Amino acid sequence: MPFKSKAQRRKFAELLVTGKISNQTFEEWNRSTGAAKLPERVTPKAKAKRKMKSRVRSKRKAR
Repeated sequence: MPFKSKAQRRKFAELLVTGKISNQTFEEWNRSTGAAKLPERVTPKAKAKRKMKSRVRSKRKAR
């Protein structure tokens, strides 16, 4: 699975240094990413805005 951002690549490198992931895992991710130009950070996708439904108003009875 390729890295999505430079920040993610740095985090994996940190985990590799601390011994929380194997060198094989890091290299596998690094190889699958290749020389792709990555963004610094990945921003979450904006949620789609809800369309307002037109409300049907009930007519009031005249008294």
